[in-house]
Amino acid sequence: MCTFAASKKCLTLKFTIMNKSELIAAIAEKAEMTKVDAAKAFKALLEVTKEEMGKKDGRISIIGFGSFYMQERPKRNGKNPRTGKKMVIPAKKVFKFKASKAF
Repeated sequence: MCTFAASKKCLTLKFTIMNKSELIAAIAEKAEMTKVDAAKAFKALLEVTKEEMGKKDGRISIIGFGSFYMQERPKRNGKNPRTGKKMVIPAKKVFKFKASKAF
């Protein structure tokens, strides 16, 4: 089965998706801590990230890993795929991640 077609070639992308509980379990195992403590640390990380990204020009850079930042996407013209009518897509902020070169 072809999951991604580029030109005449078919590239099958294989990857696994780790959910939140699996990630917390992996953190607990690597850090040799309980799942409860790992869950608290993970929750704190998410809260700090949300707070920082909410600030104007909020950015979190982790050397050797990458940077998390918000970017403004300007309004643009588009069309409704169902009806074909032209419409204006409003501006919005999007959350982005850029991996470091060392990653």
